[in-house]
Amino acid sequence: MSDAIAGPDGLLRCPWALSTPDYVTYHDEEWGRPVHGDDELFERLSLEAFQSGLSWITILRRRPGFRAAFDGFVIAKVAGFTDTDRERLLADTGIIRNRAKVDATIANARVLADWAPGELDELIWSHAPDRSARPAPKGLADVPAVTPESTALSKALKKRGLRFVGPTTAYALMQACGLVDDHLADCTARRG
Repeated sequence: MSDAIAGPDGLLRCPWALSTPDYVTYHDEEWGRPVHGDDELFERLSLEAFQSGLSWITILRRRPGFRAAFDGFVIAKVAGFTDTDRERLLADTGIIRNRAKVDATIANARVLADWAPGELDELIWSHAPDRSARPAPKGLADVPAVTPESTALSKALKKRGLRFVGPTTAYALMQACGLVDDHLADCTARRG
């Protein structure tokens, strides 16, 4: 039996997607879709780190503020942030003003600025599991919080100097960026 629930339009969706219109849009149009590009993946990795300990809707609703505050998450720009920028971020009510997470985002950008173009994309996607070996989840209980692949990705990112990239954050990144498809088997957004 599937945990998928019919939305107002009658289409079956993952239950978490139906709590707000923001979630429905994010679920249907973005979550689980493949994301490529170093800056794009840096943004997702940073937002997943900011989400740690909070609900995703808090981050989703502040994403425009995050994008403005962090110069669109362009790695080269964030890597050049100064102490003045750091203080500006810590005073910005449009984002989550967590000192450790702000510092980690800037530090991560500085590390990534030294990588070759495409290197972050290649590293992250090299940890995508074989889709054919993983059955579509029927219920929420079938969706893990951590996998061997997310643990390996976390270790690889940490080894290269990145912060706030634990196995749970790495798995959330994998879900959000389409490395795994955790839409329930009966969900309208599942890619098949």
